[in-house]
Amino acid sequence: MVDSTEHEARGTIHAGGEWREAVGGATREILDPADATPFAVVAEGGEKDADLAVESARRAFDGGQGAWPRTPVAERAALLRRVAGLLARDREELGLLESRDAGKTLEEGRVDIDCVADAFRYFADLVAAEAPGRVVDAGSPDVHSVVVHEPVGVCAMITPWNYPLLQASWKIAPALAAGNTFVIKPSEITPLTTVALIGLLVEAGLPAGVANIVTGPGHTVGARLAEHPDVDLVSFTGGLASGTKVARAAAGGVKKVALELGGKNPNVVFADACATDEGFDTAVDQALNAAFIHSGQVCSAGARLIVEESVRDRFVAELARRAERIRLGRGTEAGVECGPLVSEQQRAKVEAYVASALAEGAVLRCGGRRPDPSPQRPATGYFYEPTVLDRCHREMRVVREEVFGPVLTVETFRTEDEAVALANDTEYGLAGAVWTADAGRARRVAGRLRHGTVWINDFHPYLPQAEWGGFGRSGVGRELGPAGLAEYRETKHVYQNLAPAPVRWFAG
Repeated sequence: MVDSTEHEARGTIHAGGEWREAVGGATREILDPADATPFAVVAEGGEKDADLAVESARRAFDGGQGAWPRTPVAERAALLRRVAGLLARDREELGLLESRDAGKTLEEGRVDIDCVADAFRYFADLVAAEAPGRVVDAGSPDVHSVVVHEPVGVCAMITPWNYPLLQASWKIAPALAAGNTFVIKPSEITPLTTVALIGLLVEAGLPAGVANIVTGPGHTVGARLAEHPDVDLVSFTGGLASGTKVARAAAGGVKKVALELGGKNPNVVFADACATDEGFDTAVDQALNAAFIHSGQVCSAGARLIVEESVRDRFVAELARRAERIRLGRGTEAGVECGPLVSEQQRAKVEAYVASALAEGAVLRCGGRRPDPSPQRPATGYFYEPTVLDRCHREMRVVREEVFGPVLTVETFRTEDEAVALANDTEYGLAGAVWTADAGRARRVAGRLRHGTVWINDFHPYLPQAEWGGFGRSGVGRELGPAGLAEYRETKHVYQNLAPAPVRWFAG
């Protein structure tokens, strides 16, 4: 486990193959969100640390024949598979670390580690199975024309606090598979498992300088990475406001940019999905999962329940009854179903959204407050009850803006067209779901929803082989799938004239 003693001994900044402290000597305590007590110390890097890490990544990319970009694809894929094996070996340790750092349940932490390993395996298999290039018919036997893919170069990666290791893996695995070097800045709130992953990459045999990490705040380290002239690509996952700043900073250098900026995701439930007791139970259960997994701190959370008016009263009553029974507590405790929010700042933000919703006319069905303290829920922890807000409408801030907490809003519709209009009435477009027993309706509605992922009679599953990303202000580019690998590549056309001869365009 990466504990405070180890951090203080070696630092959490890794550049040029060495662990070290921050140039300025600053450190930051990492707090357990279940009780607000510090349990680790990390280096607090700054702009100079970012510069040193980029310099290291640049050297590793631009080196000679043995540099990582020129390492045979089979060797790169083998290394990714070794990393997957190390993740499986350390599953319990890493899952516990993710649980303590981010506040999620231990089981969620374990599942995250499994998904991280899956991502490394997927990109290893994908790159290993590819053809070396696409031959282009030039219309002449004397021309050999081929389109090849090459690594972008030095990649800057900025990751969020809610799924620290998972989001890091969605960037690191394809970047390495494509032959890039990188500098990653994890969230300053939840950096520990990303630090541990860099250690596993080193253990797996990744050459020095290929993988670099700088722990520190976004306004210094993140901003410097985004604008750095030696960075070729910036991949950012986080909030809309921060993402637009990253895009502006990167624009000056005309860098490649990939942005995953969250969503305000609709979960549309038609009455026919609830026509049987089993269907009703499933739709309610999935609405709870959609909204309250990881205390709603999920970019694809189904925070907007859009339910057909004829079943709204029954559906919301049962939803609220079950939400009240969700067991809150420290994520590492047995029987806990939902952990704390990640920070006091995040809880205050959620509280402000709920207060504004009630002032605008929403009806509180359950939650809306901090729970009573208990041995599993220390008073100092950042806990907030799962909250259901009924009678909501599109003019409310809580409906339009990303809350990123355990808050579910309820809207109603009468017709299919109205349901689609409500679901698409958002500046975001990351994910959404439709629940119906009518297969034709399911296909129609899924086809009309302007969201990057659409689930039919399900919510939340994703596949590493299927692209992830959104429309509108949910971002630019895609992660996972073949397109996720393509983000970390440049396309080059190589045209070879096998029988060169004078053109005689100019008389001479």
